[in-house]
Amino acid sequence: MKSSLKMELKVLKVMKMNDTEKRWVKYAQEHLTGKTIVSVRYLTKEEAKGMYWTAQCLVITLNDGTVLFPSRDDEGNGAGTMFGRTSKNGGADLTFPVLQIYD
Repeated sequence: MKSSLKMELKVLKVMKMNDTEKRWVKYAQEHLTGKTIVSVRYLTKEEAKGMYWTAQCLVITLNDGTVLFPSRDDEGNGAGTMFGRTSKNGGADLTFPVLQIYD
C-alpha cells in the first residue's frame, strides 16, 4: 500500500464521521481506490444533450472502465465544474469548467 494511502486511511480512522459520511467514504473507496486514469475528455454535445444538459463537462475514464463526470447537483440537473489542486508549484488551483452549448 502506498504511503499516501496509508496516511489517508489513518486520518479516516481518527475523523469523527456520522453514519452517512462513513457510508459515502466507504462507497468512494470501494469504487476509486487503486484505480488509474486512462483517458480524459469532455462530454460530446450529443452526450450532454442526451442528458438534457446545456453544457459539457469533463469526463474521466478509469482503468476498469468506470466513467466519472461532475454534475452541478446530486440530482444530475446539469454539467458541473471540477476543481482540484496540484501537488506541484505550491499547490496551484485547477479548474475544469463546463463548456456551454450554444446551438
